[in-house]
Parts: sequence; C-alpha cells; structure tokens
Amino acid sequence: MNTGKKSLKFKPGPSAQFNAGASSRNLSKCHLGGVIFGCTNSTIKECLSNQLFGLPSQHLSYVKNIDPGLPLFLFNYSDRKLHGIFEAASSGQMNINPYGWTTDGSERTIYPAQVQILVRKQCQPLLENQFKPIITDNYYGPCHFWFELDHAQTNKLISLLASQAMAPHVPQSTANCRPFCTVLPSVKKGDESEKIKPQIMEVHFDLTSQVVDSVDVTSSFDARNSAVGTHCDANEANEEEKNRLLRKLQQLARNLHESPMLPLTSDTDHTTVDKDKNLENNGRSGEPIKSKESNEEDSRSSTECQSLIAKIVMLVQEVQELKDSKAEQAKKIVFLEEKLLAAEGEIQELKSLLTLNYLPNSNALEAKRVVVEEQIADSCLDPCESIFLIGGYDGASHLSTLELYDPSRDMIKSLRPMRSVRAYASVAWLNSQLYVFGGGNGYVWYNTAESYNLETDQWTLCPPLNLAKGSLGGVGIGNKLFAIGGGNGIEAFSDVEMLDLDLGRWICTRSMLQRRFAVAAVELNGVLYATGGFDGSDYIKSAERFDIREHSWTQIASMNEKRGCHSLVTLNEKLYALGGFNGHSMVSSVEVYDPRMESWIIGEPMKRTRGYAAAGVINESIYVIGGVLAADKILETVESYKEGCGWEEKTSRVLNKRCFQSATVL
Repeated sequence: MNTGKKSLKFKPGPSAQFNAGASSRNLSKCHLGGVIFGCTNSTIKECLSNQLFGLPSQHLSYVKNIDPGLPLFLFNYSDRKLHGIFEAASSGQMNINPYGWTTDGSERTIYPAQVQILVRKQCQPLLENQFKPIITDNYYGPCHFWFELDHAQTNKLISLLASQAMAPHVPQSTANCRPFCTVLPSVKKGDESEKIKPQIMEVHFDLTSQVVDSVDVTSSFDARNSAVGTHCDANEANEEEKNRLLRKLQQLARNLHESPMLPLTSDTDHTTVDKDKNLENNGRSGEPIKSKESNEEDSRSSTECQSLIAKIVMLVQEVQELKDSKAEQAKKIVFLEEKLLAAEGEIQELKSLLTLNYLPNSNALEAKRVVVEEQIADSCLDPCESIFLIGGYDGASHLSTLELYDPSRDMIKSLRPMRSVRAYASVAWLNSQLYVFGGGNGYVWYNTAESYNLETDQWTLCPPLNLAKGSLGGVGIGNKLFAIGGGNGIEAFSDVEMLDLDLGRWICTRSMLQRRFAVAAVELNGVLYATGGFDGSDYIKSAERFDIREHSWTQIASMNEKRGCHSLVTLNEKLYALGGFNGHSMVSSVEVYDPRMESWIIGEPMKRTRGYAAAGVINESIYVIGGVLAADKILETVESYKEGCGWEEKTSRVLNKRCFQSATVL
C-alpha cells in the first residue's frame, strides 16, 4: 500500500483502501470478542516496542469499543502472518500518540484510532491458510478481511496460537554462556556507518531475546542481537498431535462409510444381487461384463474393508475414551490440589495456635499484640519515610510491581502495579506524580511512559518518548522532566528529552557531551548531574552537569574509577556514586563529589560489590537495595550508610532478591 508520504513508515492495515461501507462488520461492544490490527516487516518492531497499535480514523467506530483486557492480534501484510496473543492495555481512542509512525514527529499520524497493548503470550505466528478458515466469514475479497472478531472467532484464534506458544530459552550450563559483563572492541574512528553494539550487562537467567518468525526484534538484554531458537511447549504440541490424529481417523471412517464402492453390510447375497443388477446395466451399455471370479474378488475386498473400518472405529473409540479419562483425571487433580491448599492453610493455623498456647499467657498476648501492630503499621507506611521500588527482575520473571518500602522498620506495602512489566526503566517525580519511562520486558525496549497518583492509587498512560531506550537517567527539576542518555542494545545515546506538559509530548533538548548507556543522574540545587556509563566502546569515569538556566552541558571532574549501572544519590549537598560495573567486574567502591570543591574523593566502600541496585536517601541515611553481585547472583540484602557511622548490611524479612529495578523517594 503506497500512501504517497515518504515520512510514514507504518502501514497498520489495508483499510485506507476500503470504502466506508466495507471497513467494518459493525459488531456491538458486547459482541466484539477481539480485533486484528496490521503492520509490515519494517514496522512490526516499532509496534511492539511502542506497545501501540493504530488504524485510520474510519476504524474508530469499533476501535472505541476496545476495553482493557480485550484480545488483540497483529497481521503482517508483508508475509501475511498473524501474530499474537496480545491484549489491550488501554481503551481504544483517538491520538494516544498523535505523532505515531512518522519519521521525525513533524507530521500528525494518519493512523489515529489507537490502543495501547501488552503481550499476553508469545506464540509462533500463523500462516494465512491456518487462520483463514477461522475468520472466513470476515473475508470480503481474496486478500482483504474485516478486522472485527466475534467471541467464537477470537477463542478459536487464541486456542490455535496457544498451541504454538514459544517457551523462553534458558541456558542449561553457564559454561556455554557469554561472560556476564563484557566490553565491545573499540570502534574505528570515522566509521559512522557502523552501528555501535555495546555488550551490556548480561545475566545467565532468562534475559535473552526471542525472534518471532519474520519479526526482527532487537534483544533488549543481548547487545549482540543473537537470535535464540524458539521452542514450542511439548505438552501442548503432543495434545494437538493427538487431536489431529483423531480428526484424521474420524474423517477416514466417514469417507469409507459414505463410499458406494465399500459396502458395510455383511450380506453377501444382497451384494451379489446388487452386482448382478450392475452387470445387467453394464451389459446394456455395451461395457465388458465382469466374471464370477471378479465378483468374488470384490466380495473379498469388501470384507477386508469392513474389517479395516471396524478396526478404525474401534481405534477412534479408544482414543476418545483416553481423552475422556484424561479430562476426568485432570478434574480430580484440580479437586485434590484445592483440598491440599485448604489443608495446608488449616495446618498453618494449628501451628500458630500451638505456638501461642505453649507460651505463657502474657507472652501469647504480647505475640498477638506485635502481630496486630505490624499489620497496622504495614498499612500505614509514611511515603515520606519510605522508598518507592518499581519493577525489575527477581531471577524468574520481570515485574510490574510498585511497592513502598520503609527500611528503618523493614516493612513493605504493595501499591497498584504498573500497566506492564518494566525493568531497566527510569523514574522521577513531577507535580506530585511518579513518572516511569523507558526500560524493557526482556524482549524489546520501550518508549512508553506512565504516571502514578499516590492519592488515588491509579496509573495513567503518558506521552511516549521519541526513542525506545533503557538504562537511562531520569530527573525532575521544577516543572520539567528529563530523560537522559540510555541505549537500545545497538547504540548508546547522548540524547536528552524533556517532557513538555503543555505540548503533551517529549521534545529533544541539548544533548550531553558524551554518549552514556547505564548512566546515573541526579538533581542537586537545581542543577542536573550525569555520571559514568558506557559510551559505545568502554565504560567511562567522566561526569558532566546541566544548568537549565544556561541551557548547556559542562564537563566536571572525572571520577577516580570507571563505572556504569551504578547508583547516584545526594546527601548533605554532596553526590555519592555507589558501586556499579567497571568493564571487568562489579565494584563496591564509593566516590563522593562536592560541588564546592569541584572534585571527587574516595569514600568508604560498601560491604558488597553490587550494580543495578536501587538506592534512596531517607532521614540522612543512604539505603542500597538488592542488585547484581555476580554473573548468576542477585542480592536480597540492604546496606545503609550514615555519615560518621559507616556502612551496615542486613537481611530483610520482607524483601526478595531483585535487580534492574528503579527507585525514588518523595
């Protein structure tokens, strides 16, 4: 489809060629079971990284009926394959991103009927001959179909895609894995055509990329962009194979039963009479008359076919009985599991009662009082005395969590989770709203942003960044929010974007002096500081500052040690650079920058080496939470620092191991 506009990269669907009467089925909201959107090979990666699907405005008639949670699918017009399973993360509406799918954002999109999306299950795409029978009623031409799906069509597509679900690849042995932290060879100067591919932090758990058939998705956690083979779920594949075999056997039985050349009766006299009549007719027509021996051969053939059919019917019945038995066993297993959970709950209650009963009465009452007080305290955590912990990775899965952690009392409170899982993101406060932007989900980097209102405990979608990126810095100064540096697994950025709430979009502002992936940034006295990171060829120790009044970046004294994926906080008018990765290993070192002295000094090191940790300052104490210790080790301890007292490490009762998370304080 040629739109005639070279600036447009994305062609969501064929509906631009439709007339108004052929653009939809006009299903009501209650009858709408799902919606198909469109893309091409060159734009499918953009759709997934932006987490946004769009169609021309004439499709708003049914796009506006999309509610969060509605199943969605993505049709690739280049290879005519259907991808899924997705679901809506927002209601369908106009202009979620009014500049989407344009080259530089200078023009407004011609695909304004949009919806934000999430990946429900990663599956292998379906060929058109696989999904066309399911939506055959939607086809109004050889190559065109309506995008609206009813509930029956949606359920069938979900079942078919789920049978080809992709299992994430997990290395079986660390001996065959790449080093946890590596540095790319230096890039030759003057070769601007060659993209920089920083080998970013890589962990030996599931942080590898997956390539979905024709979709060239850049791995957000593998800078080499190596495609990892996809694996179908064995159990689902076996079940599908059994069902396919059963359908073939049933069809064969029906075909044999309906065939006039293979009578099912065992009455040979009747067969002979019929054959005699056929012979007479054949004789009249001048055709050769079959001999008696030929009739006997036909009779024997008929008997053999009857025996074969009987065996097939018996086999079909046995397969069906096995399926019924399996379904019954599954029900029994579910019932027993429910009973087991209930029994475990009762056992825990009995243990608690026994523990209290063995204590003296005064101790029992004291134990009950402590439990009640902790529950009350947990529900009444003071946000001003707590650290906000957002997303990350726990060693098994990426997280969408938002939690309030009080380190002094070691208590935690769960708040409403984000709309999507998010690691390597950045956070900042602006106008009493918590903003989270960038990062990724283990498959792609995001350009999406969302904000959280603490008073209402609600998340709201925000204008997206201009570029998908992760491991970036985030700082709020006055009425402005800055997204600093970062990278996308292919190149490191020096770009700085600023959220303009009046325009409702991020605008590019003055870039940093150096490219910085895995940068750490912070605000102190109205000045923005950016330190360390990966510049595309090596980890660096340089630092720079940005004064919004002068609107320019200035180089400041460099740190004593290279570091990236470190934490940066302010305490008593000073900057503290904590831990990180120096290009060879994690470090525990701490450096302190005093803007008045314009120099860095070596501080007391932490108890542990750690990078990609969460950090915050509460009541003049620095707290560092979790992070990565080594290639396959995630920390769950908390370290605290107070001037004059040094570092202290403790194990939390409420925190689990976690890394790649974001943190901030009010």
